Amino acid sequence: MKQPVFSAQNLTKTYTSGEVEVRALRGVDLEIQAGEVVVLLGPSGSGKSTLLNIMGGIDHATSGRLLFGTQELTALGDRGLTAYRRRHVGFVFQFYNLVPSLTAYENVALVTEIADRPMRPEEALALVGLEARMAHFPAQLSGGEQQRVAIARAIAKRPEVLLCDEPTGALDSKTGILVIDALLSANVELGATTLIITHNASIQDVADRVLFFADGKIARIQKNKARRKAAGLSW
Repeated sequence: MKQPVFSAQNLTKTYTSGEVEVRALRGVDLEIQAGEVVVLLGPSGSGKSTLLNIMGGIDHATSGRLLFGTQELTALGDRGLTAYRRRHVGFVFQFYNLVPSLTAYENVALVTEIADRPMRPEEALALVGLEARMAHFPAQLSGGEQQRVAIARAIAKRPEVLLCDEPTGALDSKTGILVIDALLSANVELGATTLIITHNASIQDVADRVLFFADGKIARIQKNKARRKAAGLSW
């Protein structure tokens, strides 16, 4: 059996504010395989974003182990996690975080200038269907187009892992479909293991597996046997 991309054993995270402790993760065990699309569903405060942040090297676990391949992320300090994020992870968030004074092309080029083996910015933008909008500034783009620029920026460094926290949360349903299609195209073309946090239960149909979260734990796992793997998907 191949080495999982991620393997977590009894992963916990506790936030402390004065005398108050919030247990965001309560002993999570999971394995994520290479190339999977995994959707994380659950109410606010159930632990989804906390897990994604630890997997992305943005946050530290309180206890337990998390491995990326054979590398133990939970044993790394800040410098090691920074190198891990830079080399291996692409992030897509609910809000696009584009530089308003730069064109779509230039926003993507920011990442390609520091990546080890980047694709050309125009190649990344073409992958999300924005080759005709490369010279436009964020203010000249719709919300869905801005999110697709953010996806192009995330995938331009050819990440092994694509972590998406509510990527359609600020979009209407029709535009959200285009954004999910762009993420799935990146998964197919690059083979990037893709994790998507969402409150939208309809998105679960695009996943290989769905992890349902409750009270800091994975309450249930659903497998989808026949997810379509083709670029240019639509629901």
